[in-house]
Amino acid sequence: MSVPLSDASGSNQSHADQLKTQSVVLAPMEGVINASMREFLTGMGGYDRCVTEFVRVTNVLLPERVFYRLCPELKQGGVTASGVPVFVQLLGSHPAAIADNAARAESLGALGVDLNFGCPAKTVNSSMGGSILLRDPKIVGAIVSSVRRTLSSRMPLTVKIRLGYDNADQLPDIVDAVRSAGADELAIHARTKFDGYKPPAFWHEVSNVMQPTDSSPTRINGEIWSVADAKKACAQSGCSTVMLGRGALAAPDLARRIVAGDETEEAMPWESLLPFIGHQFERYDSSNPRYVGNRTKQWLAYLKRTYPEALELFSRIRTLHDPVLIAKELSYVGEVQPSTGSTKRLPSASNLTESSDMSRKVRASLGSQVSAQRR
Repeated sequence: MSVPLSDASGSNQSHADQLKTQSVVLAPMEGVINASMREFLTGMGGYDRCVTEFVRVTNVLLPERVFYRLCPELKQGGVTASGVPVFVQLLGSHPAAIADNAARAESLGALGVDLNFGCPAKTVNSSMGGSILLRDPKIVGAIVSSVRRTLSSRMPLTVKIRLGYDNADQLPDIVDAVRSAGADELAIHARTKFDGYKPPAFWHEVSNVMQPTDSSPTRINGEIWSVADAKKACAQSGCSTVMLGRGALAAPDLARRIVAGDETEEAMPWESLLPFIGHQFERYDSSNPRYVGNRTKQWLAYLKRTYPEALELFSRIRTLHDPVLIAKELSYVGEVQPSTGSTKRLPSASNLTESSDMSRKVRASLGSQVSAQRR
C-alpha cells in the first residue's frame, strides 16, 4: 500500500529521493468526488492519498456529524476500502475557526488536513473562501500557520492553491507564505481563479517557484488527462508528483498507468467499466427522487472524453429520471423497487476491521514521516 509524504517503510529519505518515484493524489472535487467515488477510484490503484470535498468553515466549531457526512471513512480508520488515506479538506477565511475545526478533524481520526485556497466558484469566493484569498498572501499564510500550530506535530498538513487570483504575479509570495507557515505539502493548480477550468493549464508558471532546497513536496495539477500529460506537466513545472481531478473521472485507471509510466498502455476497456457505473448508480444515485441519476450523468460527461460509448449512454439517459429506466439503460440488473423508486443498498466492499488495521499502520508511518521531514 502506498503511503504519502515518504515511502511505505517510513524511512527518513530525503525530499529529493522521495520525488524520484511518481506518486498520485486524488484531488477534491466538490459535488463530484464523494466517498463512493473515492472508494471506486482508489480501488483502481495508483493513488497514495485522496482528499474530501471541502468542509465549509465560517466562524464556529462544526459538529462531528458534518465531518462524518463528508468523510465517512473516519468511521473506518480514515482510509478507503483499499487502504488509501483520506485527508479532510477545510475551506474558509477565519484562521482561528479553521484551526479549531482542523483539531476536531484530527480528534475524529483524520489522517491529515488539507486547506482549500483553490476553489474558483463564485458562491464560495463571495463568502471569502477558496481562491479569492490568493489576493492576499498574508491571509493565506496566517491561516496555514494557525492550523499548523493547532495540529499535533505528527499530523500532516497539505495546501491546495492556484497560480493566483487574476494573474500569477503573486505566486512566489503565496508559495513562500504557505511553505514558511509549515505546510508539509503544496498542490498547485496551474491556472488562476479567472482561468477557471479553461485549457490550457500553465504548468511552466510553477517552475518559477520550485527550489532544489524546498523541504516540502509540490504537486502539479490541472489538464492532466493522460500519462503523456503527466510527464509533460512534471517536466514543465519542475514537480515530480501530480494531483488528478477531472482526469481521474475521465479515465478511472489513469493513476495506475501514470505510476507505471507506460504511455502506450490503453485505458481500461469500456466493457470492464460499465458494471462499475451501474453499481455506483444503484448504491448512491438512485434513491433520491429529486436527483436520481444526476451524479451518473455528470460522471458520463467526463467519461466521454475517453470513451465514445459514454457519450452514447449519456444521450440515452439524459432526460430520464426513473431509476428503473436508467438501470435498464445501464444494462445493470439492480434491485430497484418500481413502487417506491428506492434501492436496496449493496453491501459495502469495506472491511472495517481490516481498514482499521491498515489505518493504524498508515497513521504511524505518516507521523514519523512528517516529523522526519521537518527535522
